[in-house]
Amino acid sequence: MAALRQIAFYGKGGIGKSTTSQNTLAALAEMGQKILIVGCDPKADSTRLILHAKAQDTVLSLAAEAGSVEDLELEDVMKVGYRDIRCVESGGPEPGVGCAGRGVITSINFLEENGAYDGADYVSYDVLGDVVCGGFAMPIRENKAQEIYIVMSGEMMAMYAANNISKGVLKYANSGGVRLGGLVCNERQTDKELELAEALAGMLGTKLIHFVPRDNIVQHAELRRMTVLEYAPESKQAEEYRQLAQKIHANGGNGTIPTPITMDQLEDLLMDFGIMKKEDESVIGKAAAAA
Repeated sequence: MAALRQIAFYGKGGIGKSTTSQNTLAALAEMGQKILIVGCDPKADSTRLILHAKAQDTVLSLAAEAGSVEDLELEDVMKVGYRDIRCVESGGPEPGVGCAGRGVITSINFLEENGAYDGADYVSYDVLGDVVCGGFAMPIRENKAQEIYIVMSGEMMAMYAANNISKGVLKYANSGGVRLGGLVCNERQTDKELELAEALAGMLGTKLIHFVPRDNIVQHAELRRMTVLEYAPESKQAEEYRQLAQKIHANGGNGTIPTPITMDQLEDLLMDFGIMKKEDESVIGKAAAAA
């Protein structure tokens, strides 16, 4: 029996991380892999395309109703969706109250203790934005996720976030087995986007796993709460996600310990490609500091 692959998708908020991850996991399921998704975002949107639902009931909300997480059964929190993909959302508190990272820790411990991982080929953690501290770092810090895939684009702040996430991976790489599996560029049609993504991957000591082209069919599928694999299985975009899934599947054990870069190096990269001019440095530096 093949070893369980535990992967995590990180990336800047709004970069299309949850969409990319769900379409990729649907493609892996199409390949015959048994998938468990653990949503680690309080928005509980990491499984909506698989379940055709607005938002799945979360572990924390169900635990609050039941009295405690110990009062829950696995079938209470785990739903089965497209191609038998198992789905769980950790959830979180109301905005501005408490730490949503607690939901991630509680959920993972509950799932492990109740046999949720049994029989799975892949467990995938979909993690909020570019946060790599506290509870959101749980998949990295506790040696759960072995392979981290960063969804980014050619936009400056998406690249900044990718570099920050690499720092988080580096921090825990030596104490655990976590590795950076690679970058996934979700095209935003910015200048020289593919070249920039490849250059950043090289500087981080990793590779660009796949360049996902922009296609409005993704939005059409999302409006119907479906993955492209289900909505338009014969489309060119569905084939892109299949290629990404195949590359991740073939990538097992080939991750690297990243080599994060400085803000100056990132600005130099953008200037080398003519994306940024010298006079832009102070403006962008202020924006990054505020992020």
